[in-house]
Amino acid sequence: MRDELSLHQKLEAMLCVAIEPISPEELADLVDADVERIASTLNELRQEYVRDRRGFVLVELASGWVMQSSGEVAEWVTKFANRDVSHRLSSAALETLAIIAYRQPISRAQITALRGVNVDGVSRLLEQRGYIEEKGRAGGPGQPILYGTTELFLDRMGLATLGDLPPIEEFMPPLATANELADEMTMANTALAEES
Repeated sequence: MRDELSLHQKLEAMLCVAIEPISPEELADLVDADVERIASTLNELRQEYVRDRRGFVLVELASGWVMQSSGEVAEWVTKFANRDVSHRLSSAALETLAIIAYRQPISRAQITALRGVNVDGVSRLLEQRGYIEEKGRAGGPGQPILYGTTELFLDRMGLATLGDLPPIEEFMPPLATANELADEMTMANTALAEES
């Protein structure tokens, strides 16, 4: 049994009501404790939830800690979540997001070349929802905007870093082939633009 108003209890309560991940620094400030103690307590809670086979787990993401449903109950959570699917992304948006995640930074023209269809509308939607953002501009004619994924994307995908993405080889032709195709299409587009 825990002590009355233990640090564990305070952190659990805040994580249960948090809409977004919370950093250890924010938690330390809120409960007036040092960051190392917060990190240690969060790890203890994470181990406790796994050991007790709870329906939720404590996960460290790119922007902080968050409670998520356990993978063991994914089937039931999926049934529950699929009751209202109006805000889910279309397959076109998911394809575009995957290309950006694996090829970032990347321009809309490069994404269009890889997908074979115009992605302006889909890119705007992903940017509005906060999944992608401008990461800079490419050199060369027109200096197109380069896009990359955001912390929100990592959080929604349950990832701490882009390195946690599954290997692209599981989903696509080898990366070298995709890069060659993108480079060929970019050169072809540049040649067409120069002819105009």
